[in-house]
Amino acid sequence: MVAFIGTNDLQEHLATTRPEGAIGELVRMIGEDFRRWPQFDKTARVASHSPIGVIELMPISDGRQYAFKYVNGHPQNTRDGLLTVTAFGVLSDVATGYPRILSELTLTTALRTAATSVLAAQQLARPDSRCMALIGNGAQSEFQAIGFHCLMGIEELRVYDVDPQATDKLVRNLSAYPKLRIYRASSTADAVRGADIVTTVTADKTNALILTPGMIEPGMHINAVGGDCPGKTELHADILHAAKVVVEYEPQSRIEGELQQMPPDFAVTELWQVLNGQATVRTDASQVTVFDSVGFALEDFSAMRYLEKHVLKDSARVLDLIPELMDPKDLYGMGMARSASAPASVPNRSTAAAC
Repeated sequence: MVAFIGTNDLQEHLATTRPEGAIGELVRMIGEDFRRWPQFDKTARVASHSPIGVIELMPISDGRQYAFKYVNGHPQNTRDGLLTVTAFGVLSDVATGYPRILSELTLTTALRTAATSVLAAQQLARPDSRCMALIGNGAQSEFQAIGFHCLMGIEELRVYDVDPQATDKLVRNLSAYPKLRIYRASSTADAVRGADIVTTVTADKTNALILTPGMIEPGMHINAVGGDCPGKTELHADILHAAKVVVEYEPQSRIEGELQQMPPDFAVTELWQVLNGQATVRTDASQVTVFDSVGFALEDFSAMRYLEKHVLKDSARVLDLIPELMDPKDLYGMGMARSASAPASVPNRSTAAAC
């Protein structure tokens, strides 16, 4: 039997833990796993692209546990009342190959993405950062705002989206956090003016120029979340040339992130190196830093560990996904057990296979 964690289970958990509680614990657990980076068997995600979206598999293992996530990205889905991103995942034992948990990862992905953004910003942003611009006010925006407000001390949020209804939704949902001041900007340039941190989390699958060099001020930290597949970027390339850039897993970011705009010899630092003290990125208060975040399987591995530890209950639903056999060599006997007790029937000659 395989334990199942559904969306209702996670909703019940968040009702008491609150999003900021979950994001905070995920920051700790994701950081814990990034710090043991060499222990993981890593690979860039496997993607199947179409003109309107992408479906991906994201596998990883630390030699004891194996996890993978199935995730899609279809920006046009919202026109039909569907989510842009959906996901589910599996956590398995390497020793037996048996899956232990099958879980929703749609809501969890938003939580772990916000946690990874905060984890990177704790290392890269100026410690006195109090104002953040949030460009793109869609499905992940609240989680980013809550994470930075509750865990990074952000007091003012400057928001902008080309869809005013998305901003309406964001402002309405963030009313539960009255200490966070929200400024509705008239443009991206208006939003980023004076911001210490700029988070871009737009959805359109295109090489966009959400941020241009003229918008960047000394000391800014840019949390670039939206560019996460080939042909999808948010930053002008000159911003990267002038900044120190940190990525999750360089081979994947070269294909999918802002880094896809850059030549192969463009130097970047991986996040694990910063967390382990092997690299220093911010050298002074005027340094511009970029976290080119595309989402990496290790973050989902950590998220599955979080779900097992904090969400899975003794009363969890189980799925009969794996056969349970008296004789593990007799799969046929298990498969035919019911038919052996049922009355024989004569097969239709037109459909029966020849034996």
